[in-house]
Amino acid sequence: MELFELLELMGTQYKLIVTLIAILLFPLLLKITKKLLEKAIKGKVDIHRKFRAELLLKIILAFVVLCLVLIFWGIELRGLLVLGSSLFAMLGVALFAAWSLLSNLTAFLLMFIQNDFHVGYWVRIVDGANHIEGRIVELGLMNVVLEHVDGHRVVYPNNLFVTRPVMVLKKEPKPTRAPVIKRIIGPKKT
Repeated sequence: MELFELLELMGTQYKLIVTLIAILLFPLLLKITKKLLEKAIKGKVDIHRKFRAELLLKIILAFVVLCLVLIFWGIELRGLLVLGSSLFAMLGVALFAAWSLLSNLTAFLLMFIQNDFHVGYWVRIVDGANHIEGRIVELGLMNVVLEHVDGHRVVYPNNLFVTRPVMVLKKEPKPTRAPVIKRIIGPKKT
């Protein structure tokens, strides 16, 4: 019976040591991912965009390390995954579609790494026969805010911004005029 208790105690100590190593390696992993992110960036980027991308990568890395430690301790993630996915599905149905959230976050990371668009650039987003023109005011986690020549703002989702053709304009476009429609009410005069 003492041998069994000794083996159990050694197993627990081994798990604690590995957990401590994982906790101590976490800042090193953060530093490595930050350096990889900086290598992926071409040229200068907006400080706010860099901060948002680093925050998103920190959350993803923390979640992965936590899951690995829980698996190492022998905790079955199957039950937690069922609970988490159920809550996530309810949240997705209640607020918005989960694919939209994930696709917008992924599109933000793509735009961040691609680095072809900066705040202050004039762009034209082509969507079939229609287009939207404006100056980029903000590149957020979920959407891009454009300011039209006429002064109104357009909030455009990141996933559509990445999947639609975007023209970077060299100069500010001319203001648009609403077409004048002449309507004649009543019978035609002859």
